[in-house]
Amino acid sequence: MTTKLILLGAGKIGDAILNLLSHTGDYILTVADRDPERLQYVKQAGFPNVTTILADISHPPTVTKLITGHDVTLSACPYFLTPVIAAAAKAANSHYFDLTEDVESTRFVKLLAQDSNTAFVPQCGLAPGFISIVANDVASRFEQLHDVKMRVGALPTFPSNALKYNLTWSTDGLINEYCNPCEAIVDGILRETSPLEELEHFSLDGIDYEAFNTSGGLGTLCESLRDRVQNLDYKTVRYPGHRDIVKILVRDLQLGKLERRPILKEVLENSIPITKQDVVLTFVSVSGMRDGRLEQETYAKKIYSQHVNGQLLSAIQLTTAAGICAMVDLVVTGVLPQSGFVRQEQATLADFLSNRFGQFYASHSSGHAGFAPASNTDFNKLKAVA
Repeated sequence: MTTKLILLGAGKIGDAILNLLSHTGDYILTVADRDPERLQYVKQAGFPNVTTILADISHPPTVTKLITGHDVTLSACPYFLTPVIAAAAKAANSHYFDLTEDVESTRFVKLLAQDSNTAFVPQCGLAPGFISIVANDVASRFEQLHDVKMRVGALPTFPSNALKYNLTWSTDGLINEYCNPCEAIVDGILRETSPLEELEHFSLDGIDYEAFNTSGGLGTLCESLRDRVQNLDYKTVRYPGHRDIVKILVRDLQLGKLERRPILKEVLENSIPITKQDVVLTFVSVSGMRDGRLEQETYAKKIYSQHVNGQLLSAIQLTTAAGICAMVDLVVTGVLPQSGFVRQEQATLADFLSNRFGQFYASHSSGHAGFAPASNTDFNKLKAVA
């Protein structure tokens, strides 16, 4: 049986979501956006089973009308549209999924979900998203938890500017991560920490990286593990030197102030090119007591861009889209709850990686440089994995 799904937002990640879902034959897709050029690109891409609609997604009555009649709603829009879209999904009795890293938006979704007949699954994607599933899985193998460290980076394979960075996803989301307060558990106490602080350095596969506090990457894991873990934190990974330049922009030039963030967005989007030659790095380290001994277990993986259904997807496009598509599959097939608020860590790592979309996280491990092999995954040959 096919599922009627509406995607709101036809940007870089929305494009990848359409690629993954449309070729399965299991979803009838509608995509809505206010930008006619983006919708024209979708039409030219020739995705099967996709209908496009030009619409103002910031207008609540319009969004409710768009969603009505769809089993599933996916938001690939900026975080500030989350309240509008989530409320409309509830009114239309549709399962709701989003990619937001914004803490306040997620709190709003959680309130909406309290008496909902459908599932509300925010913060899908990479971080928040997949990284919480991994951390919860590793943590579950310990009798007592001491430290849980989560590190994620979406980086250019060939850095060539002072920031050693290229834009690969939402600029609004990036600025949010760099400017908003962060959550952490320190000595068993839930607390807020400052973004861009607690800089650390490490190496993986002979490459040097830095990591520092950013907002939103933990998702709901603080709440899930707060009674079990002594220390829990999330940091974004970059090449060395990136943090110091960003700190100049955000703090010294005061572009991190809410009213000045549009200036920062304009500077970044007009100065930093996008790239599809990127790598996503995921790193989780857990220490604690197991069988009476203090032990540590680490998960580390790199994922590169690759061709899917004839289209080259960047690593961040692929991992983010695969994350939300896998969670949709797991809800639609009944593996995850069908109503109320659903945390990312409620999905087991085994269920996620065995899913047809989650499988992208299981391949292309560390040690490769540049583009991944030009494999052309054909979803017509794949069936939903419960």
